[in-house]
Amino acid sequence: MATMSTKKTTRTIGRTSKSVATPAREGGLNSYLRRIFALMFGAVAVTAVASLLTMITPLLGMLFTETGMSGLFYILMFGGLGLSLWAQVRAFSMKPATGALMLFIYAILVGIVMTPLLLVAVTNNPFTILFAFGIAAIMFACMAMFGYKTVKDLSFMGIFLQMGMIGLVLVGLASFIWPALLGGTFGTIVCFIGVLVFALFTAYDMQTLKRVYAAGGDETVKNQLAVLGALHLYISFIAMFEYLLSLLNRN
Repeated sequence: MATMSTKKTTRTIGRTSKSVATPAREGGLNSYLRRIFALMFGAVAVTAVASLLTMITPLLGMLFTETGMSGLFYILMFGGLGLSLWAQVRAFSMKPATGALMLFIYAILVGIVMTPLLLVAVTNNPFTILFAFGIAAIMFACMAMFGYKTVKDLSFMGIFLQMGMIGLVLVGLASFIWPALLGGTFGTIVCFIGVLVFALFTAYDMQTLKRVYAAGGDETVKNQLAVLGALHLYISFIAMFEYLLSLLNRN
């Protein structure tokens, strides 16, 4: 999830001396984090609504063919991936409002593409959706709090987490060619690794966002960072939820 922009920001943070905490700074940090979580949970809500509407409208049938997923499904999936990457690269070149709009459009696409997985869960056991969401929420909250509170520098995890995420993406792409790849024990291991990688990403991103704020910057930059941070945390939460839901519906 880290982009050239965020890497550049992180390097700047590394060269910035630690500032003395003041009530005003603490209040500004809390406001900054509230913006991030408001955007992130707003995007999660949009994803949920998009999935529900997809299930109860003719759009659901358009995602399938007699032999599998339709071309529209892949267009939306890869289009969402491309939009996410573009939004991260251009995060500091667009207005915060535009960035927030891109986040919510991406959340809609994720909700539509996620519908087949939710449909499997609804068919097997609808309660697995609530269970997976609850576990993902608890893990997300714990890891976010850890990333916020810990004094240990987590920056060393960045390269390993990026490698892990790339590996998960490659395995996911390979499964489109060889669907049986994610079956059996290997698929279960991949799901566990996915949960672990994005749980650690939550702590890593949370600490990075806190340090970025401490590095300073005008209000526009902080709003841009809030949108980018919300996107990163949204991706981690949704990924954990999807991997957990897949684990609970392996059969």
